[in-house]
Amino acid sequence: MIHVKWDRETLHFPVPPPETKLGKLRTDLAEYTHLPLGSFKLIHAGAVMKDDSAPLTAYKIRENSTIALIGGHSLPSAPTPATPSRPQPKVKEPPTEQSTITAIRTELNRVRTTLVPDVDALVSALTPSVATTVSSPPTSAPTPASGSAPTQSFSSTAQAPHLPPPHPTPTSYSSKPTASDHTRLSELLLQSLLRLDAMHLAGSDWPEARAERKAAVREVQGVLDRLDGAWSAR
Repeated sequence: MIHVKWDRETLHFPVPPPETKLGKLRTDLAEYTHLPLGSFKLIHAGAVMKDDSAPLTAYKIRENSTIALIGGHSLPSAPTPATPSRPQPKVKEPPTEQSTITAIRTELNRVRTTLVPDVDALVSALTPSVATTVSSPPTSAPTPASGSAPTQSFSSTAQAPHLPPPHPTPTSYSSKPTASDHTRLSELLLQSLLRLDAMHLAGSDWPEARAERKAAVREVQGVLDRLDGAWSAR
């Protein structure tokens, strides 16, 4: 089976034949969900599936693959025409490689500061024994060898600078997290992946921006995988 996450639902479908085109899968999903064909995007492994003429094997779709269906019911409304009495908005400057890199870093920093702490809290609540093991300090300092000169202990101070500061955990759970907690974080991370994908301009010869975007997508996808893995193993 393949699994399709759509809003708060998870749909399950038999694995299509390997030669099946992405367009066929998109059409089947549109018919099943009653969504307009061009109103949603499909995401797998952090990448938007765009080429409807490509076979599903090109996107590595196989048994137990999970595809995210984004859009459909939440399409942005058509912009309201400006009234003649109002001045026309200024035309935006075309993006540059540096401005794109800045936007990518801003999005990644937003995930790190607002979503990662919540994911850490949820994972810790699901696996308290793991969290306790990781955060437990050493119980005693090493004993010097017999006959050697006494040395100053650095067990609590020398190693501290080498440890990354813990993420703040604004969310705490007095009981086990619920399915809605998992769904909320999963949807927010998928939306971040979509925003990162939109920052990639096809045909732009910006190697640094492409590298930044690839690393950001990998990091956000890793957070999503960690969230889903902890939830599945609960």
